[in-house]
Amino acid sequence: MFKAVNRQGTYSTKYDDAQKKFGTDDLLPLWVADMDLASPQCVQDALAKRAVHPLYGYTVYPPAYYDAIQNWMQKRFDWSIEKEWIVPCYGVVPSLNFAISAYSKEGDGIIVQTPIYPPFVSSVKHKKRKVLENVLVYNEGQYSIDFVDFERKAKEATLFLLCSPHNPTSRDWSKVELERLIEICLKNDILIIADEIHADIVYDKVHHSIGSFEKMMQHCVILNAPSKTFNIAGLNTSYAIIPNLNLRQKYRLEQDKSGITNGNPFGIEALISAYEEGGEWLDTLKVHLHSNITYVTTFLQEHNIPIKPVPTEATFLVWLDCKGLGLEHEGLTDFFYHKAKLGLNDGLSFGDAGRGFMRLNVGTSKVVLEEAMQRLLTAVKGL
Repeated sequence: MFKAVNRQGTYSTKYDDAQKKFGTDDLLPLWVADMDLASPQCVQDALAKRAVHPLYGYTVYPPAYYDAIQNWMQKRFDWSIEKEWIVPCYGVVPSLNFAISAYSKEGDGIIVQTPIYPPFVSSVKHKKRKVLENVLVYNEGQYSIDFVDFERKAKEATLFLLCSPHNPTSRDWSKVELERLIEICLKNDILIIADEIHADIVYDKVHHSIGSFEKMMQHCVILNAPSKTFNIAGLNTSYAIIPNLNLRQKYRLEQDKSGITNGNPFGIEALISAYEEGGEWLDTLKVHLHSNITYVTTFLQEHNIPIKPVPTEATFLVWLDCKGLGLEHEGLTDFFYHKAKLGLNDGLSFGDAGRGFMRLNVGTSKVVLEEAMQRLLTAVKGL
């Protein structure tokens, strides 16, 4: 049984920054993509053991770090990777920026699929590249890729920023969909930068890493981390998998320019312990998260609340179609923040394609979600 941990007063972004984000602190914060659930015991033990040593200085990445990543990829995804492909990083978002700098120049077109995790668009704009928006098709509650538009945008693109599994729609792209994207990208000499940070939390199917497709292997950069999976985002430890030597050297050059090259001693220990000993915990976690998703979906249906959750194939983030409430953007956010007293991510922050949606984080206890749904029901009755 997973119980929510009280995070108030721990400098938690989700809780201690709620006042700043929502203008009120009397709501249930269900926004930032980390969980209110304790990290696995193996991680806690590894960190406690490391903390006993009284020095926390500059740290290198040991062989066990690389071994843990290699073994995890083999065990969980049946993907055999080489040690030299792995580039330790500080975080997926910084890595996204390094990749944009390494593989494109100002004015180049970069494809993103909206609605999308905000740093995808902001990183492109900050680097003075051109955003080529391939809007996902939303039809009868399901998202799919507009391949005709993608192929059109591909003619002027240098890079494609792939989010797989996709945030916020929670689609885990099928092998057929990925193969078609690969075909178009290879045809147009487009490099794929893939954020696969949610790959471990996929339900009822097998995640396919874009790097595991042999014909794409030399034309992609995979960004991943144990942060979402094991709830250790604050330890700032991620990695890139770059099979192509030339691409790897270009990436390292950009990362070196940033000065972010030293390892976090606690992040390293957390990654090793999580990947070596956390598999069983993860399997149990996925059952809990899937149960939470089912609970929310069932509650909305049984109480005739005009909010439709998009089927959640991956992640602990439920994308809610709230257009049935009949509220414009400001009215919708006011409804959730000030009437329902729920702090969800505003769909418009994921781009215009997210207008009318809200993103709900179910990475918490069933008790918290029950309270959230009761608040929502009461607010809907007051409309």
